[in-house]
Amino acid sequence: MSFETAVNATLQYEGGYVNDPNDPGGETNFGISKKAYPNLDIKNLTTDDAKSIYKCDYWDKLNLDVLPEGISSCVFDSAVNQGTKAASVLLQRAAGVKDDGVIGPMTLAAVKAKDQVHLIRDFTVQRILMYSKLPIWSIYSKNWTQRSIDVALTARSFL
Repeated sequence: MSFETAVNATLQYEGGYVNDPNDPGGETNFGISKKAYPNLDIKNLTTDDAKSIYKCDYWDKLNLDVLPEGISSCVFDSAVNQGTKAASVLLQRAAGVKDDGVIGPMTLAAVKAKDQVHLIRDFTVQRILMYSKLPIWSIYSKNWTQRSIDVALTARSFL
């Protein structure tokens, strides 16, 4: 799956400007938070700005071009919503390797060796479990769960 396909899918969930008092990221636009980017004018962020940030700080940082099609979109969407380290850990747990947060040769080998339908399923389960441990789970549980399932179903359609 290409970056453009993945980012466009994720942007369906990460709409425009919001300043939700329950969101620990605070002020966000297209999912880019003021907390993560304190020097950025979040309110006036454009879609192209967001895509540029997502390409450099998420897709390229995690080297998602080397992952099989499908799981790359799951990991990307998780990285956007849960952070790059969390997304790496979730992938490792789903692949059955040590979860050190570094997608290296061992993780890549395990990811490629695993049945991709099962990998996407296991990743989604791990993702929802991680969400469920957050103190704001009761506020966002329905949306996070549905998003995780929708992303997984879309990912499976690329297999």
